[in-house]
Amino acid sequence: MGSATRQALESSRAELSALSDGVDLATAEQLFAAARAIGGSLQLRALLADAATEAADKRTIAERVFSSSLAPTALGLLASAASKRWSSDDDLLAGIEEIGIRAAAVSADPAVHIEAELFAFAAAVRSDSELELAVGSKLGDTASKVQLVTTLLQSKVSPQTLAIISQLVQQPRGRRIGAAVRYAASVVADQAGLAVATVTSARPIGEQQLVRLQQGLSKTYGMQLRLNPVVDPAVIGGIRVQVGDDVIDGSVSSKLNDLRLQLAG
Repeated sequence: MGSATRQALESSRAELSALSDGVDLATAEQLFAAARAIGGSLQLRALLADAATEAADKRTIAERVFSSSLAPTALGLLASAASKRWSSDDDLLAGIEEIGIRAAAVSADPAVHIEAELFAFAAAVRSDSELELAVGSKLGDTASKVQLVTTLLQSKVSPQTLAIISQLVQQPRGRRIGAAVRYAASVVADQAGLAVATVTSARPIGEQQLVRLQQGLSKTYGMQLRLNPVVDPAVIGGIRVQVGDDVIDGSVSSKLNDLRLQLAG
């Protein structure tokens, strides 16, 4: 992430936080729709991402294009994001999407754990190659993908989770759907002031063990963590824990790999 994008994101996040009382699910959905519209127009994307264009001019362009389709809150957030300097046009789209994800998180009832719903969907995609192909293939019809996601999830997840997944399906930007959903979950957790620990094991970990592991990791890192359990037979035994860039690898596969390296040396 370039320094320009980092600064633009920090500013956009602060602006969203200042508006938290006026943010609803429609705000998130409108930001997602705007991101798709900008992504679908080479001319508009180039204009808004051009570092040589004055910030005021970019704001005016965004307001003129979207004033009839966005409510004031969403329009204000979008125009402000568009006026900022981003390291690339893809970073601009990613930034608008992230603010949309954060808006969805802000709009949800505190009792709803969006990140857990997202992780569950990512796990379902990971374990079902046909589902992954159906929602993640570049060749599939976008409307059909959205309809499939809606049919599968509408009665099982919060409206916020459904809106986020629908956005990721419609605008993958070169990402695999599982990775995109896990990224969205990490953004939701961050918006709530939490961090995510991805725990990979060969077999499902029991609920009580997960609770103890969560408590232990939270104490170790000095912050509240959400666990993202991932089942991967390739680890053979033990567990692998990743928190941000920090990896604790106690898996058998890792130990075997270390042994192979020692023998090769």
